[in-house]
Amino acid sequence: MIIKQSHSVPEGISGVRFREYADGLFKAIKSRKGVSKAIKRGELRINGEVAETGRLIQAGMVIDHVDLMVNPPKEYRLDLEIVYEDDYMAVINKPAGIEVNGNKFKTIENALQGNVKVSEEYDALKWPRPVHRIDCPTSGLLVIAKTHRAQVSLGHQFENREIKKRYRAIVVGTPPESGTIEEPIDGRASLSEFKLVESVASLRSGTLSLVDLYPHTGRKHQLRKHMASIGHPIHGDKQHGDDGNIMKGKGLFLSSVGLSFIHPISLEKIDVEALEPQKFKTTLEREQIRWDKFNSENVEN
Repeated sequence: MIIKQSHSVPEGISGVRFREYADGLFKAIKSRKGVSKAIKRGELRINGEVAETGRLIQAGMVIDHVDLMVNPPKEYRLDLEIVYEDDYMAVINKPAGIEVNGNKFKTIENALQGNVKVSEEYDALKWPRPVHRIDCPTSGLLVIAKTHRAQVSLGHQFENREIKKRYRAIVVGTPPESGTIEEPIDGRASLSEFKLVESVASLRSGTLSLVDLYPHTGRKHQLRKHMASIGHPIHGDKQHGDDGNIMKGKGLFLSSVGLSFIHPISLEKIDVEALEPQKFKTTLEREQIRWDKFNSENVEN
């Protein structure tokens, strides 16, 4: 049994039925129906005991969402770039186009066994587990837990928005030098920052710009929706962009390139960085060359 997420009931909570309290409590359980199913399967525990629907919640109780899988998943053979690793955790550079986890065989979670070493700590997980998710078409830094302590600590940091993230993207057009976007997503407050790195001319799009993006909340497709909302969709975004900025076979130009967090055991600040995929540089250079060539030929004619 593995604890996927843990929650401590804060002061001021008293006499609430567990079934009602558990709604929206755990990221992996998306609906009221999902909560009921998790209770029936015995996946929710209160102070280590199987939770009952009608049990009254009190401050100080610890509620865990557990994974009842005992055997590790079948290994998916895929070479992963390890950016950081110790006996408690790791950070890998996720390739674009692969799901982090789920019901599919070809997932990052199933590939971790052949890439990340199993911990020798007393609370080692049976196999390394991702602590958070990155959208399938997005590449970049993904945090992996190797022990129960690391899983709980890092999970809390993500849940409390204590982990600082930096993404790099190519967007259509030329946005301002910097700015913030507070457009609500699905009725919930959302905040992103952006900073312009460089812009190049493009025959296809007018201009393309390299930007750094900083999400301060964690809504689904937040950066993609926010950049589209100000008229600068991320290049290659099939859902929130337009057909004109889709390049066949190139995918989405969005990558997680920076993470800053507190190490779950040493409590030291850890800063991890990765380069954006080579396709970013190649695309910008090619678009500028095509623009220069086109204009040079027009001047000569």
